Amino acid sequence: MDSASGIAAKAISPPPLDPALDQALACAARHLDAEPATALAQAEAILRQARGFAPAELIACQALRRLGQPQAALTRLSRLARNQPRVPALLWELAQAASETGDTGQAIAALENLTRQQPTIASGWFLLAGELRKAGRDQDGWRADLSGVHAASRDRDLLDAAVAMNEGRLDDADARLSARDDPPAIRLAGEIQWRRGDMSRALALVERAVRLAPGFDLARDFLIRLLLQNNRLPEALDHAEILTASPLKHPGYDLVKASVLVRLGDQEGARTIYERLLAVRPDQPQVWQNLGHALKTLGQQADAIHAYRRAVAQQPTMGEAWWSLANLKTVTLTANDVAAMERALASLEPEEEARREDIFHLHFSLGKAYEDAKDYPAAFAHYDQGNRLRRTMVLHDADSFAAEVKAASGLFTAPFIAQRGDGGCPAPDPIFIVGLPRAGSTLVEQILSSHSRVEGTMELPDMMAIAGRLQSRVDEGEFPDFRAMILSLTPADRTRLGEEYLERTRIHRRSDKPHFIDKLPNNWQHVGLIQLILPNARIIDARRHPMGCCFSGWKQHFARGQAFSYDLTDIGRYYRAYVDHMTAFDTAMPGRVHRVLYERMVADTPGEVARLLDHLGLPFEEECLSFWRNRRAVRTASSEQVRQPIFTDGLNHWRHFAPWLGPLEEALGPVLPAYPDAPAFLG
Repeated sequence: MDSASGIAAKAISPPPLDPALDQALACAARHLDAEPATALAQAEAILRQARGFAPAELIACQALRRLGQPQAALTRLSRLARNQPRVPALLWELAQAASETGDTGQAIAALENLTRQQPTIASGWFLLAGELRKAGRDQDGWRADLSGVHAASRDRDLLDAAVAMNEGRLDDADARLSARDDPPAIRLAGEIQWRRGDMSRALALVERAVRLAPGFDLARDFLIRLLLQNNRLPEALDHAEILTASPLKHPGYDLVKASVLVRLGDQEGARTIYERLLAVRPDQPQVWQNLGHALKTLGQQADAIHAYRRAVAQQPTMGEAWWSLANLKTVTLTANDVAAMERALASLEPEEEARREDIFHLHFSLGKAYEDAKDYPAAFAHYDQGNRLRRTMVLHDADSFAAEVKAASGLFTAPFIAQRGDGGCPAPDPIFIVGLPRAGSTLVEQILSSHSRVEGTMELPDMMAIAGRLQSRVDEGEFPDFRAMILSLTPADRTRLGEEYLERTRIHRRSDKPHFIDKLPNNWQHVGLIQLILPNARIIDARRHPMGCCFSGWKQHFARGQAFSYDLTDIGRYYRAYVDHMTAFDTAMPGRVHRVLYERMVADTPGEVARLLDHLGLPFEEECLSFWRNRRAVRTASSEQVRQPIFTDGLNHWRHFAPWLGPLEEALGPVLPAYPDAPAFLG
C-alpha cells in the first residue's frame, strides 16, 4: 500500500516562505508521483537555498523512495523524524521506507506512533498490520486489521457508497469507489459485483481484500459465503478455520464453520459446534434449530425433536423450526402444537417482509398438522396459503423452462450423440438418480448405498454448476445457442469436463468404494450432457404416479432449488416436461436409463432391487433389502421414512385432496392417463 490516503499532511514547522520558495515547493510536490527525479532535483535546489527546510527534505525523501532508493530515504527520514516526531505525513513515509528496507522494527514504531495520533485513518492500521505479521506478531496484526476496519466504518465516502448500493444504485456506488484501493473499499466493490450477478468478479475482489487484510473478519465471512455459493467447499472450510481463530471470538464465526461442515456432510462436526455453543448459552433458538437439523440427518430423531421443541419454546414464531418438526414425517403434531402455531401466525404481520418466511413455514406446518388430523379442507387451505406466499418469493417462468427443455430434447438425438464420437471421461464411478423430488429417489439411494460397492453422498450441485457455466457462454454471446456451444466441445473438452465433475465431487467421497451416488433430482435436465462427458456413468430415473408425486412436492417446502413446486400448475407442467425429455432420451439411447417406479418398488421390493442391481452390474446383496438399518446421514425430506421398512400408506394419499387438484390434473395433460407409460414423445 503506497498511498497516504487520509494521512494528514501537517506542515513541518516551516520558516516563513517567500513566494518564490513556496511556488518551487508546490512545483516539486506536483512532480512527485509522475516524475520523481524532477521532484528530487527541485527539492534539492530548495534545500540549497533554505538549508534544513523540512517540507523540502520530506519531498526529497519521498522522491528517493520512488526512485528505488529507500535506504537513502530512510537515513534522511530518521534524522528528520527526530526533530519532527509528531507529523503524520513524515511518520507514514518513514514507515514506508523502513518497510522497503526490511527494517520492520522501525516501521512498526513509526506506524504505532501514527495510529496513536490518527486512530481514525484506516490506511495506517492496515500498513501496521502487515508489518506486525512480518515480525511474527500475527495476533497483533489481526487486531490492527480490525482497527483499520473499525476506522473505515466512519469513512464518509465508503458510507455513501454503501448507501447507494443498498438503494440499488450500483453504478453510483461503483463510481464512488473507483479511485480506492484499500481493503474495505475492495470488499464493498466485491459486494456490488455480487449484487450485479458477476460472481467471478465478486470472488476476485473479496479474495483480494482478504489477502491485503487477513484480519478483515467481515470480508472473510463474506468470502466464505461466496465460496459456498460456488460449491468451493474445501476453500470455504480453510477460511472458516481461520475465521474461528479471530481474536474477537465471535460465536457467529463458529456457526459459519458449522454451516460449511454441514455442506461437506460432516454432521458430527457441526453437531459438536452447536452443542458447545448451547452449553455456554442455551437461550439461542436458531442454534437449537441448527442442532435439530444435524441430529435429524444423523438419524437421531428423538434428540432432533427435543432440539426443535427447545427452539419453538424459546421463539414460538420460529416458523422454520415448526416446519422442521412437522417435516420429520414420523412426528404427529398435537392439538397444543396447533394452538401454539395458530397464535404465532396471528401475531405476525403478513406484510412484514422480514417475517414472510416464518409465515409460510407456519402455514406448511399447520397444513401437515391438519392433514395428520384428517381435516383435509383445513390442511389444503394452509398448504395453499403457504404456497401462494412462497411463490411470490421465487422466480420460475414455466413457459421459458418448457421451451428450454424442448430444445434440449431436440438436441440430444441418436444421430447427434453418435456424431460426437468418442470423448468424455470413461470413469464408471457416478450413479445419477434423477427425477422429481418426492418420487422415491431417497429410497433408491438408501437401497444402493447399503451395497458394499456403492457410497451414498448427497444431492450434489456439481453437474448443474457445469451445465450452468456452459449455458453462461451462450448467455454472454459467445455462442448463438446451446447447440452451437455443445458442437464446439472437442472430445478433449468433454473429457476435461467429466474429470472436472469427478474432481469437484471427490470431497464428498469418504470411502474407497468404486461407485458413488449423486441424487440431485434436477439432473434429469442434463442427461444428454452426462452422456457426452461421463459416458460410463449410470443413470437411474426414480418415478412416481404424477398426482401423488406432484401433490407431495407441492405440500413440501424445500430449503432451496425447487422454485417450480409452489404452484399446482407449475409443478404439473414441470412433471410433464420431465416425462417428455426422458422419453426423448430413451428414444435416442434405448436402455441407457433404468427406470424405477415407486409403486412397483413398494409392491415387489426384492424383484425391483434385483433388477436395479443387475442394471448397474452389481451382485445382489441382502443388505440392500434391509436398507433401513443403514445409519448413514440422510439430508432430504424423506430422511426418517427411509429408516423404516417400505410402507404403502402414502401411495394414494393425494386422493384425500382430489377436490382441489383440478389445476394439477389439467397441467399434467396426457402424462396422467398414460402412466406408468409415457405418452408418445412429440419432439
